[in-house]
Amino acid sequence: MANVVPQPVVATLSRSAMFLVLTVNPGTTSVDAVRSLCGDLAGLLRAVGFRDLEGQLSCVMAFGSTVWDRLFAGPRPASLHPFAEINGVHRAPSTPGDILLHIRAKRMDLCFELATQILSRLDGSVNVVDEVHGFKYFDDRDLIGFVDGTENPTGIEAVEAAVVADEDPDFTGGSYVIVQKYLHDLKRWNDVPIEAQEKIIGRHKLSDIELDDAAKPSYAHNVLTSIEENGEELDIVRDNMPFGDVGKGEFGTYFIGYARSPSRTEKMLNNMFVGSPPGNYDRLLDFSVAVTGCLFFVPAASFLNAIPDAPGATGARPVSEPDEDAPAGDGSLGIGSLKMENTHG
Repeated sequence: MANVVPQPVVATLSRSAMFLVLTVNPGTTSVDAVRSLCGDLAGLLRAVGFRDLEGQLSCVMAFGSTVWDRLFAGPRPASLHPFAEINGVHRAPSTPGDILLHIRAKRMDLCFELATQILSRLDGSVNVVDEVHGFKYFDDRDLIGFVDGTENPTGIEAVEAAVVADEDPDFTGGSYVIVQKYLHDLKRWNDVPIEAQEKIIGRHKLSDIELDDAAKPSYAHNVLTSIEENGEELDIVRDNMPFGDVGKGEFGTYFIGYARSPSRTEKMLNNMFVGSPPGNYDRLLDFSVAVTGCLFFVPAASFLNAIPDAPGATGARPVSEPDEDAPAGDGSLGIGSLKMENTHG
């Protein structure tokens, strides 16, 4: 596909992020508002980002399986489906979500302002079912005290891991993303001796050096999340963020994993929750509980610039949408510049 520009799924990791999961209300006015936003997201991004050109503001917009056919006529991404609940030793729930907004910047105020502008455009058309404000914790550590994301691919390897190529020609430049919110029992975790924590994670806590294979148990987190196919390691691109509410005693990690096929991330999660072999599960889950789970497709920025006709348009498969009195979105929204300088950062 000519002139395909991906959204910045492999943008440089940032110090601040907001994760918004939305559901789209019934009615054609709600659909129209979301479609309008697709066309103008880059304009909003430019306007907010211009206030701090060094702030590295970016935004990824992704769509769930249920809402896809309400928004776009024509073909669907080949592997787009709802997130499937996993029931093993521990449970990974499937929760509602039509749209994911992953907003990143060096400064939280930039993320907050862009989110405010986007939701103003969608007022009355969507519900926010989850909102998380993430932050980098000291030297890129999680709240459990270990560095997170050490093995993330970079450069061309990140693009190859996360961005759809010719395996789905209609959606070249897209990406699949799975998100989960985990809550940690830090009191129990901090009672675990450091050596035992290191065996659970598979790395030394202070140095972040990987344990020797001989010292690493089969249930270690980094063992179960390393997958291969035909002898080749299959990577995903993570941009996990700590979050918390001290007053509520809530401490967590927001997991977000981009991949060119969702099966990669699903295999990792199955290994964690069910075990490999079954029963040999990720012991970190004894202390960290998944409370959300959604799967989305991230179309290329160029797709959002020139979105397909709405369902029901001439030649499209009609989809019944009862109209309602919710206010429509505010005009044309332009994603031109998700062709950003950090697209492959």
